[in-house]
Amino acid sequence: MGLVQRVIEASGIPTISVTLSQGISRKVKPPRAVYTGFPLGHPFAFPHQRFRQLQLLRLLLGYLQSLDRPGEIVVHKLVRDEDPEQYCVLCDGL
Repeated sequence: MGLVQRVIEASGIPTISVTLSQGISRKVKPPRAVYTGFPLGHPFAFPHQRFRQLQLLRLLLGYLQSLDRPGEIVVHKLVRDEDPEQYCVLCDGL
C-alpha cells in the first residue's frame, strides 16, 4: 500500500495507512502510517468492536492533518474500551 500511497500523494491527495508491521512500513516508507498493535488480519480491530473502530478512524483523521514528515510511523496503541459516543480518548483537539 505504501507504494500506491506515494503515487496518490504525488497527485496532491493526502493518504494515511494502518500498518500491522512496522518493519515492512519502514522499508516501503508510506507517506503516513499508524501502528496500533492490532493482530495480523485485524487492522481495524475485531468484528463488532464499533467503539474501537471509531477510535481508530478519528485517530487516523487527526494524524492525516498533523503528520507531514514523509515515512513517519506513529505508534499509538488503543487501550481504552469506552464507547466514543460516551467518551472518546482521541476526540480532544479533533
